[in-house]
Amino acid sequence: MTAIAAGSGGGEGINPVASAIGIVLILITLAITYFAVPAGLAALVGVIVGGLLIGFGIHFVPVGGAPAAMGQAPGIATGVAMLATGAGLAGLFGGAWAAANPEFSFAVVIAAGAVGGGLMMAITCLMVNIIYIFGMGIPAASGKVAKDPITGDTQEAYKSQGTEGHGLPFISYVGGVIGGLLGGAGGTLIYYELLQVYTATLPGMFGADAAEVLPIAVSLAGIFAVGMFLVNAVLAAYNITGTIEGPHDPKFKRFPRAIIGCATASAVCGLFAILIVMGV
Repeated sequence: MTAIAAGSGGGEGINPVASAIGIVLILITLAITYFAVPAGLAALVGVIVGGLLIGFGIHFVPVGGAPAAMGQAPGIATGVAMLATGAGLAGLFGGAWAAANPEFSFAVVIAAGAVGGGLMMAITCLMVNIIYIFGMGIPAASGKVAKDPITGDTQEAYKSQGTEGHGLPFISYVGGVIGGLLGGAGGTLIYYELLQVYTATLPGMFGADAAEVLPIAVSLAGIFAVGMFLVNAVLAAYNITGTIEGPHDPKFKRFPRAIIGCATASAVCGLFAILIVMGV
């Protein structure tokens, strides 16, 4: 049983028992960190918050899968986990660049990661609509709402018969950018918190200067950050189960389950990522 377990009907409700188990696991990981390595407690909280941002942000991303590739459904023609990982990696590149500059504050580092993920999604969504409109000759139309929640444009008149819509309506485009911003910020937060732990711990472990172990610290933080992003992306994708148009899609209401699942997974993964360099 998992925190994002759903019945065959695909309801949006939270499983109370599974959610309670997840919360207990989070508290256990925090307690272990507090007593074993108190210095890593703040980092673990940051990792958990980063996982929450990733899980929540993925529900904004418009994913249409194979039907979208044939113009039979709105969204980007790929899977949830793959698209979210691309945005997360773009955000990590931006965040890692900012984190390498000691003059940049914590807020600037997280903002750089968010901008990287958001920019990747903005460009991707733009190119998707260019291909749909000018390459396939079909307009953007949603099959979930009668009017675009932002622009108020009607959708039914532009939706081809026998399809669930196609292309990326404006609300889906905006949702994709928001998802990229949140995913990039969450992935960067995980990377930054682990980097602080490693840069403070590895010099003592290796008996070397901070500058000498910095490449190892950066590599470890990057590996764990990418790994945790993939874990959270897969959990969120399992929660969505298929395609999603964006924040206006009924499946968006399932995000609380993903938040609990991603927080639990991030807590467990973050605990191991911290303990592995603490000599515990």
